[in-house]
Amino acid sequence: MNFQIEGGHKLSGTIGVNSSKNSAVGLLCASLLNKSKTTLTNVPKIEEVYRIIEVLESIGVKVEWNGPSLTIIPPKKLKLSKLNEESAKKTRSIVMFMGPLAHLLQAFKIPQTGGCKLGSRTVAPHLFALKKLGINILTKADAFDVRVKKLHPGEIVMYESGDTVTENVLMAAAKIPGKTVIKFASANYMVQDLCHFLELFGVVIEGIGTTTLTITGVSDMDMPVRYTLSEDPIEAMLFLSIAATTNSKITIKKCPIEFLELELMKLEVMGFKYKRSKEYVSENGFTKLVDIVTLPSNLVALDEKIYARPFPGLNIDNLPFFVPIVARAKGQTLIHDWVYENRALYYLELSKLGVNMLLADPHRVFITGPTKFKAAEIICPPALRPAAIIMIAMLAAPGTSLLRNVYSINRGYEDIANRLRKIGAKIETIKN
Repeated sequence: MNFQIEGGHKLSGTIGVNSSKNSAVGLLCASLLNKSKTTLTNVPKIEEVYRIIEVLESIGVKVEWNGPSLTIIPPKKLKLSKLNEESAKKTRSIVMFMGPLAHLLQAFKIPQTGGCKLGSRTVAPHLFALKKLGINILTKADAFDVRVKKLHPGEIVMYESGDTVTENVLMAAAKIPGKTVIKFASANYMVQDLCHFLELFGVVIEGIGTTTLTITGVSDMDMPVRYTLSEDPIEAMLFLSIAATTNSKITIKKCPIEFLELELMKLEVMGFKYKRSKEYVSENGFTKLVDIVTLPSNLVALDEKIYARPFPGLNIDNLPFFVPIVARAKGQTLIHDWVYENRALYYLELSKLGVNMLLADPHRVFITGPTKFKAAEIICPPALRPAAIIMIAMLAAPGTSLLRNVYSINRGYEDIANRLRKIGAKIETIKN
């Protein structure tokens, strides 16, 4: 599937922020902990969610859509031998099956992880952390071989402050009676979503939103629960980037402000103008939201480099969205993407759209603006955020661009072409 984009037009109107891919896949994995029915509401209909559902269904889990809600009903016994390996290999989220399955099986295998191709992405933090709870993992060429000894609580110092590894340990610790402490945990939005979900079962979690979590687990989870996912700060940043790059006035509703404050601060210093509403609370009862009205702005480059850090730093997934923004700004900006080996290389695709870029090394790229964007034909890279910023730059480029093979974008953003059309984007979906 391809996007044909007639760019160079200012956008206007209102667009709402959906719930997050990362929260959705984590909670789908966590539903395996519950012996009873789990209902998740406000679930995005995206390819990444579909892949996890396909895996769950293949091992006997019943999954039903009801509008934006999902009902997950586990079987009496999982059929792991029937696991849909093709779907599993398309998502890195499959690694989060380790924590829940450790409570159901003493020995099992899951396929090697897939998802975005961003270079070496070690699973060592999962192995080190889960071993502290009695879960041993042997990495093979095509699979993870998991062996469960007697599960027990523990004190874990994270080898890396990662989102999925923190979620994996949380899910394992949630059904181990006693106190487990996770130090240098991720405090990111999807981890907070998972914590609040686990609290529904009586799991006591101290330190939510901080880097030290203390989990007092329960012996069993067997009760119907309903949980509403929080809104996605990464999708909110996508729309902020679109507004800044196309110099448009749009209203972005339901922005989770606690996870956007530093990004907005950087934009303010660059000269980005916007208005924000008073805070209100999401349907889930705890996520703080605002509506943001973006305004046409003259942008200037920051003197300092832009780089990401674990929350509460600038979000690692939000860093790419600064690339098309700084391309519009006057002056030179250094983007330092230290986390992934390959992601900065994908940024160079924007040079085909007229962006003046200089790659310093696989992690650092200098961008000099203001850019006179031009139309081009580009094949989507196999990574969600780099693919999305090419789409953003095409929206700013006068003429007709073609973005080929947009599966990477559809992994994370629901019905994005249609939603952008509603705020004036001239974007059409064309089949190969």
